[in-house]
Amino acid sequence: MNNLSDRFPWVVRQLRHERGWSQERLAERANLNRSYVGEIERGLASPSLATAGKLARALEVDLSALVARCEHE
Repeated sequence: MNNLSDRFPWVVRQLRHERGWSQERLAERANLNRSYVGEIERGLASPSLATAGKLARALEVDLSALVARCEHE
């Protein structure tokens, strides 16, 4: 994985798995469509900054911490 956009899907999936959540649960918490969350996790969709913020809040991390984790993974 070479850059942030390559690592973001993996980090979101990892955080979701750490919490024991389904994609549906994450989608509900983030107020997003479950299939869209799946596309993000598979790297088929690149979320906007606003959507990344929704995911971060749903995962109970700061957006800056989410991005930092992407930079270090």
